[in-house]
Amino acid sequence: MINANRSSAAEDPATQDAFLGDILQKTNGLSVAQIQDTLAYQREHGMRFGEAAVALGFAKPDDVVWALAQQFRYPYAPKSLGTEQGELVVANDPFNEDVESFRDLRSQLAMGVFGEGQARQALAILSSDIGDGKTFVAANLAVAFSQLPGRTLVIDANLREPRMHEVFGVEQDAGLSGVLAGRSQPNVIKPIAHLPNLYLMPAGVLAPNPAELLQGPAFSLFLTELHSRFDYIVVDTPAASVGADARVIATHCGSALIVGRANRSRLMGMQSLVKLLNKSKVKMAGVLMNQF
Repeated sequence: MINANRSSAAEDPATQDAFLGDILQKTNGLSVAQIQDTLAYQREHGMRFGEAAVALGFAKPDDVVWALAQQFRYPYAPKSLGTEQGELVVANDPFNEDVESFRDLRSQLAMGVFGEGQARQALAILSSDIGDGKTFVAANLAVAFSQLPGRTLVIDANLREPRMHEVFGVEQDAGLSGVLAGRSQPNVIKPIAHLPNLYLMPAGVLAPNPAELLQGPAFSLFLTELHSRFDYIVVDTPAASVGADARVIATHCGSALIVGRANRSRLMGMQSLVKLLNKSKVKMAGVLMNQF
């Protein structure tokens, strides 16, 4: 029987303030004296610990929001901690109203493509033309999934003009191209700083034969292995206008989300891509109109 009058330590406001103080002490370098001053100011004015720290100038509002996010296990990478990639809006500004669209998309995909009882699939992100925002959507969607329980992997399968390593600020020295070529490479999957559940596999060294590398069975076999290690796999692809790579990748992944950009993408190009995918065994997750 649950005792309704009994509160856990996590529910005790004083305990929560102590946890918040510990986080701010580590991230902002607050001294013991500053912690005591904050506690005294908090008691005197009847406010929360974070509000008191801001009032005394010991922390900024963004610092408190980040500390609260860590306390409630909602990781993101604030710009104050060194993440400067402006495209990662879900990581850098997760409480922006516009970012809610990514959480809504995540919920739909979690119940559909990645839903319970579904065959294990990766999600390929496709677009008909260069500049539609496909990489932007793939990166932010991967960040959104990483904020759920479980492990998320984003793969840069654009072996022609990869960008994921730039978006996440990691080295491009080893990656998918080497794996598909049969080369054993250490550190091919890279953790993303400040986002403990998110990992990236860059495209790797640019190969002269990307279409042939992607066409072979190695990619499907590798994805099967990755499914045992990751709960969500998001795959970025080249634009369909540069060749058949994206459709081949989608076939390996099993499901696809098509991205278009408002007032830019051509309807005929998107319709053609949908028709081609419908002729294959790829599960269509939907068509997304990018307005960012």
